[in-house]
Parts: sequence; C-alpha cells; structure tokens
Amino acid sequence: MKKGIDVSENNGTVDWRAAVLSGIEFAIIRCSMGQFESDALFAQNVALAHAAGLQVGAYHYSYAMDKEQSAQEAQNCKRAINDAGVLLELPVFYDMEDADGWKAQHNFSFNKNKITNMCQVFINDIGLDSGIYSSYFWLCNYIDWQVLRCTVWNAEWGNADSVRGYMWQYTDKFKIGTNVFDGDILY
Repeated sequence: MKKGIDVSENNGTVDWRAAVLSGIEFAIIRCSMGQFESDALFAQNVALAHAAGLQVGAYHYSYAMDKEQSAQEAQNCKRAINDAGVLLELPVFYDMEDADGWKAQHNFSFNKNKITNMCQVFINDIGLDSGIYSSYFWLCNYIDWQVLRCTVWNAEWGNADSVRGYMWQYTDKFKIGTNVFDGDILY
C-alpha cells in the first residue's frame, strides 16, 4: 500500500518536499479537461513530483456529452501529456463524474450504457495505460466497470467497505502544511 495525493492547478503551488515528508509516495496530476483545455501546472507538477522521488499518473476531467466527444477528449489528454514531455509511471484516469454540475445543466443523459461506452471510447482511443476514476455511487449506477476491464480509481471517502479497484480516494482533507488535498491509497 502506498499513500498519494491528486493535484490540479486548483491546488496552487505544491510543496512536494513536504508531501514526501508527510508520507506521500505518488501523485495523480490533472493534465486536461474537456476537448481542448489543459491544466496550466501539469508539466511543472509532474517535474517537481518526479524531482521529489514520487511516482506519477494523470487524470482527465470530462465534459463529454457523447462518444465522439469522449474520443476528442482522449486526443486532448494524450496531446497534453505529449506536449509536457513527461513520463508517467502510473495510469491515466478518465473522470466522467459531474462534480461541477455542468453535464446536468446541459441535459446530459445519465444512462449507464451510454456512460460506459463513453469511457470505453476514451480508454481505447488514448493508447496509454488508462482507467476510470469514479465514486462508488457512479460505479454502481452509471459505469459498468466490470465490462470495461480497466484500472479503477474509486472515490469513497471514509467507507473502506465499498472500495473497489486499484486505487482508493479516501478523503478530501489530507493536509500538507497549509494546503489540503484529496488523499489516495494505491493497492
């Protein structure tokens, strides 16, 4: 078991040395969002995490509404990683959840078959070691993770009994200095 954090530009400047001193051994860093955006601090965060001795993976936050947009998001994600010129030791995860409510506001159909197919398209099209990030609720109701046969990063804060997958996001309150991160366990 290894302890890790997930990071995006929303976290601002990360003290990677302090992260290591707090027991962190890996980081999953957001590389891109939607069809065209990339995380402004992706390359910097990967370089600094590597310099601190951490293993690194990435994630893409989805705004896709259909399979065609999922394919475009896979290309955007791959481009962001290639443009950063970084090596990733851990998988790239596809985050299909609607944490900011954008999909709901745009009349997205929360259909399990549709969402599972969209995830499959992303996984097939990215051409990298990849998987999905999702809450336990989404894994039960919106994503047929068993059909996907991919790496699963399960977010289920405080409920170890419902953990499924390769990695578990167990909290959104992992404190390093004055910064707060999502905390993860890699099995």
